[in-house]
Amino acid sequence: MKHAITVLLGLLAFNSFGQDFHRCYTHEAILDQEEKTPGYIDRVNEIFERAKHTHGQDREDLYTIPVVVHIVYNTEAENLADSVVFNQIASLNADYRRLNEDADNVRDTFNTIVGDTFIGFELAAFDPEGNPTNGITRTSTDVESFFSIDMSPAEAVKSTADGGIDPWDQSRYLNIWVCDMSVFGTVFLLGYATPPDGLPHWPEDATSGLADGVVVQYEAFGSNNPNPLVAGGEEIDVRGRTTTHEVGHYLGLRHIWGDGDCTEQDGVDDTPNAEDQSGSCDLEKNTCVDDIADLGDLPDMVENYMDYSPETCQNSFTLGQVGIMRGVLEIERYDLVNDNPALSINSNSGNEATFKLYPNPSTGAVQFTIYNEVENQAAQIEVLSETGQFVQTVTLAAGTQSAVIEGLSKGIYFVRLSNESGIRTEKLVIL
Repeated sequence: MKHAITVLLGLLAFNSFGQDFHRCYTHEAILDQEEKTPGYIDRVNEIFERAKHTHGQDREDLYTIPVVVHIVYNTEAENLADSVVFNQIASLNADYRRLNEDADNVRDTFNTIVGDTFIGFELAAFDPEGNPTNGITRTSTDVESFFSIDMSPAEAVKSTADGGIDPWDQSRYLNIWVCDMSVFGTVFLLGYATPPDGLPHWPEDATSGLADGVVVQYEAFGSNNPNPLVAGGEEIDVRGRTTTHEVGHYLGLRHIWGDGDCTEQDGVDDTPNAEDQSGSCDLEKNTCVDDIADLGDLPDMVENYMDYSPETCQNSFTLGQVGIMRGVLEIERYDLVNDNPALSINSNSGNEATFKLYPNPSTGAVQFTIYNEVENQAAQIEVLSETGQFVQTVTLAAGTQSAVIEGLSKGIYFVRLSNESGIRTEKLVIL
């Protein structure tokens, strides 16, 4: 519960001259941006307070965020395979929907205050020009590392002119850049994220130094990454939760220890106070005295994705954090999850053939569920390969609202549904 300074960057840093981790350069990044654009911190805190007071606790609707992953590589090791990207998206969905295998590891103390965010993630099906895409871009670069030794963030990766790649429309896509941010070959940062930009009450150049999106060190991306993450002389267990953490910042969350001591708070009523970040999975730690609703003084929450505890013990968001993230999607990032053509295209303007694919991504049978205003419409379902070749066709009789299609091999597919209401196309990922 820490509200003094909002977190913009979730940076995990390593001192290359020793064996100690410096866990966060957040304050330095914030102060640097404040110097460039006075009033920046106040504007970001205002966003956070507005998000807190929305109806974000209403979790009836699933918000789906379209994602584009920009792989920017100097070596082949950095050019991560599609399977790593698919794995990371699946991990994001598991963590945010509380479907992660270790969800039950949360202590009984916190059982009543953790939950499903009802936020999902899909690789974009269509690029900003309306062309089909698998939601992954690849850019070969001459830049060996995008992090500067002067401790400035790796913003060059977000610019084609500087050796990276320009973002896709940031109001419609969550842009994630994956690159090398090492210093002299030593892993220095695992990731950072920026808050919503372009708000009318911000100074015109408030985010001029920080382009909207998320940046992740390539070894920390995806739990099936073939590149070991070594820092401080030790190999770190990677479960894709650097991205989970950074997307939390992108959606308005702060570190749960508030980047300070017990007197600083993150502004969330149900996250326990902590004197500092957690560097271990110590379940006995209780570094601050607090009073959480009817639960009293709670221990430090090493299970929280917004701590810097090892990924092996992170497994939860609190309901208060859920409310803030959904609030951001309902106000500051409204266009990201409402009528977004990045996920699907309806060919008949004003008429919409509505359907959902689940589970998506999938590892087995895929069930297509159709939701139409007129229930008794017949429908045609066509499954196309990534290159546009027909794979399967299914006809649904009037009154039938679902179909199960099996036997698809791993890859990207486009599913097109046609009925009296129109034609709609969405992307399907088989892992």
